[in-house]
This record gives sequence, C-alpha cells and structure tokens, in this order.
Amino acid sequence: MPNQPYSQNGRSYKTVALIMLTFFVISFLTNVIGPLVPDIIKEFKLNLTLVAILPFAFFIAYGVMSIPAGILNEKYKEKRMMVAAFILAFAGAIWLAVQPNYLTAIVSFFLIGCGMAILQVVINPLLRTSGGEEHFAFNSVMAQLFFGLASFVSPLVYSSLVTRFNDAHAGSSGSALIHILKSVTPADLPWISLYWLFAAVCLLMIIVILFSKFPKVILNADEKAGTMLVHLQLLKNKKVVLFFIGIFCYVGTEQGVANWTSQFLYEYHGYDAQTIGASAVAYFWGLMTAGSVLGLLLLKVMDSKKVLALFTVLAILSFSLGLFASGPVARWAFPMVGFFASVMYPVIFSLALNSVSENHGTFSGILLTGVTGGAVIPLVIGRIGDVAGLRAGMLFIYVTLGYILSIIIWAKPIISNKTIRIAKKESKTY
Repeated sequence: MPNQPYSQNGRSYKTVALIMLTFFVISFLTNVIGPLVPDIIKEFKLNLTLVAILPFAFFIAYGVMSIPAGILNEKYKEKRMMVAAFILAFAGAIWLAVQPNYLTAIVSFFLIGCGMAILQVVINPLLRTSGGEEHFAFNSVMAQLFFGLASFVSPLVYSSLVTRFNDAHAGSSGSALIHILKSVTPADLPWISLYWLFAAVCLLMIIVILFSKFPKVILNADEKAGTMLVHLQLLKNKKVVLFFIGIFCYVGTEQGVANWTSQFLYEYHGYDAQTIGASAVAYFWGLMTAGSVLGLLLLKVMDSKKVLALFTVLAILSFSLGLFASGPVARWAFPMVGFFASVMYPVIFSLALNSVSENHGTFSGILLTGVTGGAVIPLVIGRIGDVAGLRAGMLFIYVTLGYILSIIIWAKPIISNKTIRIAKKESKTY
C-alpha cells in the first residue's frame, strides 16, 4: 500500500504547522493599523474621523464575511477558501502599494479584512482535524501564542522598515531589500513599503497552500452555519444580544486603544510615532499575550466572572493612567491595558456559550460578528476627537469597559468554569 499523507483520522503535523503560520500572518497583517495612523493622517492630510474610516473598513469586513464564509466553506472546502482569502488580501495590499491614496486605502483595508475573516472561519475546524480533537485545546492556545507574537512583531517591523527606509534616502547604505523597496515606494510615503511586504507575504502563502495537501474536514455541529431561522430565533433571546454587545465592546476597546495610542502619545506628549508610538503598540499586543497566560492560570483557581472583574478594573486603572498621567507613564500604561484586556474575549465568549443549551455554532457566528466593534468604536473616538480633542474621544472607552464590567452582574451561565477547588470537592463525593 502506498504511503498516505494522512492517517485515517486526517492527522497532519505539516498542516498544523501551516495553520500556525497562517495565524501568524493574520495577526501580522491585522495589528499594524494603529502605528500607521499618525503617518496616514500626516501624508493624506486627514482629520481623526476620516482616518478612523480605515480600521472601520477593515473590521466591518469581518461582519460582512464571517457568516457567508462559513456557508462557502462547506461547499468549496478549506484549501480553495484559504487561497481565495490570500488572493483578496494580496489584491488589497498590492493595490495600495501601487496606487497609494486615501480611497484606495479604504478599499485595500476592506479587501484585506475580508481575506482575514475567511481565514478565521476556515482554520479552526482544520486545526481540530489535522491536530486531533484531543490536542485541539493545546493547539488552539499555541495558535494564539503565534497570533500574539505576530501582533508584537508587526509594529516593530514597521518601525524598523520605515527607519531604515528613511536612512537609505538620507544616503546611508541599506540591505538589498531596502533598496528594492526604495525603488518602488514614493519617498514621501515610506510606510507604503510595508504593503509591498504584505503583498509578497500573501503571494508566498498562496504558493505554499497550493502545494500543500489538506485532510478531509468533517464539521462538527457547532462548527456549521445555522439556518436564517435559527439566527432569528437566537436574536430574539435577550442573553444572545447582551453577549453580542459584550464582544462588540471588547473588540472596540482593544482596537480603540491600539489604533489611537500612537497618535495620542504623539499629540499630547510629542513622542515619535514611528519609534516610541510603534513600540507602545507592539508592547500592547505583546503584553496581551503574556496576560493571557496569567489568565489561564487564574481561571484554574478562580471563577471566571471574578477574573473578568479583576482584570477589567485593572484595565480601567491602566487606561486612566494612559489618558491623564505624564508621558513616561502613559507610554507604558497603554500597553498594560492590553495585559489586562487579555482575558476579556475568552471569558465573555465562554460565559456566552455556557449560557445557552443549544445552537452553539450559530451563536458563535453571531458573537463573531461582534468583531465589528473594532470598526465602530475607533470611528466614534475619531468623531468625538475632531470635535473635542483625542483625549475626550478616548474617554468613550470607559463606556465599553463599563459594559464589560457589568457582565459580572447579569451573566448567569448554566455551567461555570471548573476550578481546582471545585475539582477537589467533586472528587470527595465518589
């Protein structure tokens, strides 16, 4: 019998490695928007509202594509969907690189967002099959670590690339890559070089996926897109709507802080956006990854609602220091918001799913559309900022954090997270 690329249950470490790489690329392309904001404002001569349209275009794509991607994935399967996703992202990146202007940037960010939304829907069931259900939890955590690593690296790559790009224009010698990028990038728009790099990464991913072999994925009931009737029934449930708003507020908080930190530090404290500002955003994502590790440990010894309450209060305190403290404090206080925000998404999501007894797959799809909070909240901040200043605009984050804190009062999960203490009590009853 010839060697088979997969065992009968579809296990493949090569596919798991490809998925980890995909998580890295998703985050690498997604979480660089914040550091770019000051450059985009300066070069395209935009106010805060107009620049906020860019993350709006990116994250609204998640709301547009999440449910259709699930339906299309059942028909066209994972390989075709992943290739299509990276083609969309490549088209967006190359278009902005070739024709850099504000309107192109809006379309570009939307196309890249559509591609990333498709990937998010496709790769989790693929990870379950290729890595094995018994290893799914471990592999999911590992994937989030890759995601967090890319979130940390992406702003630093931008900072390094733009700094070396400017040095090359000043006459300093640079690497071959820098000279190639210099030849195709407008001298007054060095940050556009990043989108040539993104286009190259997407093209490379397309080639890798085309030459990869994929296992056959059989979707679990909670991974399938539900009917429109099921969606409508769930939306009539007050708990579903409340938890949707919770996810909406979390992603809005995350992106509101990440997208406006660099501009805030530049505007109120005079910090260079391409170095200090980019570094602050990088550490926001890096500390979020570190905080998730601490959160996992605390969830083994504390009720999830108590963990959510503790971390949300500390996030509010850190955010307040970022807004009102001196520059040296603010440049670290904003990243610490990421550390304390790290548990919010998984805890809210788990509380939501543990609050209903059926239709978890459809409910998950509804919750995932809450990612559109990343589109709306930064736009609200920008609009208020144009009228009353960016600090006043960022005060809106208190509304979203306040709503997240309220979840500990009204959430009544059917099943609570099992802690070590509970496990010991249960063992005594046998």
